[in-house]
Amino acid sequence: MNAPLRTAPFDPLAPPQAPQYDALSLTQYGKTALITLNGMIYTLTITRAGKLILTK
Repeated sequence: MNAPLRTAPFDPLAPPQAPQYDALSLTQYGKTALITLNGMIYTLTITRAGKLILTK
């Protein structure tokens, strides 16, 4: 039997959590996605081993 899920009470002073994204969604279920930052383009690649590589 599963224990009921408990949620922590809302704390307005707690720092916000970082946004979370699914890598397969970013790559549209392919192997690569382009990400821009300050006018620079980076490539996010999913390897055959299921690891992520971010290159400039």
